[in-house]
Amino acid sequence: MTDIARNLSIIRERMDKASARSGRDPAGVRLLGVTKTVPLERIREGVQAGVALLGENYIQEARKKMDALSDLRVSWHFIGHLQSNKAKVAAELFDCIHTLDRERLARELDRHAQKLGRRIPVLIQVNVGDEESKSGVHPEGLLSLFRSVERMDGLVLQGLMALPPYLDDPNEVRPYFRRLRELLNRLRKSALRAGELSELSMGMSHDFEVAIEEGATIVRVGTALFGERPR
Repeated sequence: MTDIARNLSIIRERMDKASARSGRDPAGVRLLGVTKTVPLERIREGVQAGVALLGENYIQEARKKMDALSDLRVSWHFIGHLQSNKAKVAAELFDCIHTLDRERLARELDRHAQKLGRRIPVLIQVNVGDEESKSGVHPEGLLSLFRSVERMDGLVLQGLMALPPYLDDPNEVRPYFRRLRELLNRLRKSALRAGELSELSMGMSHDFEVAIEEGATIVRVGTALFGERPR
């Protein structure tokens, strides 16, 4: 067994226990392997061990990896800040985009998706910590963006994503995860297609168990799975 396979086994056991603590079905939580700067051979090992979702932060890096790993059956998700002028490439490459945070970007993604004959699954990124250094729509602007996106024919709005403040104690992050879940529940009450709003992308290597306890359906894990990133 490779070190990545061992890491994956440990992570899944922790995910299952977190699901059990919150009375959830473990099958309702998916693991996304964060592959930013991870070498190709380690990504391949992860997929061979059972990782089915891969998340990339940068368009150019992702394109090279997709070409080199085109023989693998995986779903590629974009999890970094997306510039509007990269919307065309993102619409061509990715199976899901987690970081939709403004209407201009939504319009560009929608336009290119329709040209491609696609309906692209997207999540709206919410800046739950009100941090100037991070992207994401602020909670007070979420409803307006949500109303625009849910009417776009080229996009399938599936839920929300957050990158809350990093705190040493994962339990101190809990209120931010809970807030994202509450925001999604509010949106469902007036959504045109409430059944499509099922995803909460939240939780990373140091706090994914708390995120699961608060309702995460996708946890984005990099370091705990692939090891420390090369500098």
